[in-house]
Amino acid sequence: MEMNYFEKERYERAKKRVQRITGFYSHLLVYVVINLMIVVVNVQRLDPGESYFQWQNFTTLFFWGIGLLAHGLSVFMPYIVLGKNWEERKIKELMEKERKSKWE
Repeated sequence: MEMNYFEKERYERAKKRVQRITGFYSHLLVYVVINLMIVVVNVQRLDPGESYFQWQNFTTLFFWGIGLLAHGLSVFMPYIVLGKNWEERKIKELMEKERKSKWE
């Protein structure tokens, strides 16, 4: 089955989107695994009676979490705010403007 230009273009955009989503989930998995390992190490190093809830035990979790949040927003936010077909609608709009300006 042969795809026309627009089908190929939509396929490529969808493929890039899937790669971005996969990249985010990989990042999330690494974040969870590494931070679990850090928690285990920190708990093992506690002195008897010492509380785990200290700022230094949460710095990696917090700052890396900010990066993970930014990554997630860059992947999912455009589709939440603009709608899932915004990109395609905008391309058609710009093509229509260009077509009209050439003929006028």
